Amino acid sequence: MDETYIRVGGKWQYWFRAVDKHGQLIAFMLSDRRNANAAYRFSRKAVKAMSTYPPSSITRDKLASYSRAIRRLQNEGLLPNDVVHRTSKYLNNIIEADHGALKRVIRPTRGFQTMKTAAVTLNGFETMRMIRRGHCIQRKRQAAGEVRLVNQLFGLAA
Repeated sequence: MDETYIRVGGKWQYWFRAVDKHGQLIAFMLSDRRNANAAYRFSRKAVKAMSTYPPSSITRDKLASYSRAIRRLQNEGLLPNDVVHRTSKYLNNIIEADHGALKRVIRPTRGFQTMKTAAVTLNGFETMRMIRRGHCIQRKRQAAGEVRLVNQLFGLAA
């Protein structure tokens, strides 16, 4: 789990992202705050996305908000108590490197004017990057896997 800064309407906003150990995107969220409530909302979203395969460890940077969010999820029973919670900037390199690639895609847009347009555009960027990497396709490259991914991310009827 990690977050990066995105400029929206002349102000810095936070783009939270989570990937698994293979670099596949689990969840993402745009927020105007980087506090315990935002970390909790994002962590809850990521844990629910991985409900069939709960994580054995969570690696994040040293942001204190994540510790409180993870404890809250464990108290609510959404996250097992035996999950290893690691804070290391070196173990988080997969997602840190991915931030740079995402920002290279965002740079030509010349910024976003509103949170709504930023969230929709960033969701589209993330979806296209997942399709390009083959993260939505199980065995063969078929349109059905891509349609399923778009439906899952955007809630559209296929």
